[in-house]
Amino acid sequence: MDIVASHGVLMSKKQQVEKVQKCNAVVSAFQSGLKERTPIAKPVEEPEERAAPSTSQQCSLPGREECKVNQEAWSRLRDGKGVEPEELDKSYQLTPPAFVRPKREADDDQPVDIELGTREQPPSDEMCEVCEVWTADDLYPCRICTRVFHDGCLRGLSYLSTEALQEMRDVAHTVTGWSCYYCDNLNLLLTEEEMYSLMETFKQCKIIPESCLVSDELLQYRHFASKQQFDKDLTDEQEEEVLAQFSGLDPDKKGHIEWSDFLYFESLAVLRKLRSENSLVRLMTGKERDKARSIFQSLDLDKDGVITQGECRQAQQSWFQKGNKDSQSCNVSISHVGPICESSPTSSGSDRSKTDDSRPVSWAEFLKESAIYILAARPNSSAMHIRMPL
Repeated sequence: MDIVASHGVLMSKKQQVEKVQKCNAVVSAFQSGLKERTPIAKPVEEPEERAAPSTSQQCSLPGREECKVNQEAWSRLRDGKGVEPEELDKSYQLTPPAFVRPKREADDDQPVDIELGTREQPPSDEMCEVCEVWTADDLYPCRICTRVFHDGCLRGLSYLSTEALQEMRDVAHTVTGWSCYYCDNLNLLLTEEEMYSLMETFKQCKIIPESCLVSDELLQYRHFASKQQFDKDLTDEQEEEVLAQFSGLDPDKKGHIEWSDFLYFESLAVLRKLRSENSLVRLMTGKERDKARSIFQSLDLDKDGVITQGECRQAQQSWFQKGNKDSQSCNVSISHVGPICESSPTSSGSDRSKTDDSRPVSWAEFLKESAIYILAARPNSSAMHIRMPL
């Protein structure tokens, strides 16, 4: 049998021809759909690029329309899905995938044995996650998992705006990297039970899914949550902390928080509250573990398998290098970041982080203490979804 080597992948001529034919079939079908579709008044991307109405604005919608919009939003939030196939109003759009929420396993809280000296280096998939066609250099990899994508397939899914697609093209093959729509969505790490609990809190606090939040709405939400959990209002100091949270979640100073950033923030809070450190370590991917190894080993100059607590915090800060897309340097300024996560071990009220810089930290401890920051760094958004270690 004749074997052809292409881009480091061995395949027979028959396999190569079959892949080319499959690719041509997909392209032809897509082009046919473009020719046959009826003209539309607005570009597909326009609704995605407009800011979503705030919670207060959505409350002013007519009763019947508001009920339908809210019901659809709650459904998508519960199932972790995008628009359902039957709801697509463009015949040439591809069908979004149905996400499956994880389940808690009996051994989730048990220690995880991850070797420091063995690099995993998981290879990226060969075929596009959406169309399952191999086209070599035209595929864009996710920096978190092994999935790869065609930009045209992502455009067909209508998951990304024109701006987001261009950002993917710019950074996917750089040190910064790009997170796919699976890994970018931190809410998908929650189980059905955890998601149900979070949804109930949203409903009680009158938070409408897929809406933006202004600072007053975030304050009201925090006041209500404090009343529900601790039976007391926020103090003046706590209100200032909430406003600092708002600033961290609104890095571009738009005056509102995007729904996705608020949802990711709340999802991380649920993970911190309900999951053990060992459980969080199990959520990390091979690529994330390899990056953690590289950072730890670069700090462990004497190669004894131990670094200091101060170096550990320095490493945790380096996970957010994605926020600086211009320099792509690990030396990212985080002076603007406020106290984002009240349950963080470095939150106000604890001076332990300031006086314990010399405490020795092993590789296993480093992974457990860094896991929440590693997960928080997954989204492509420049918003800070957790408080940085001091």
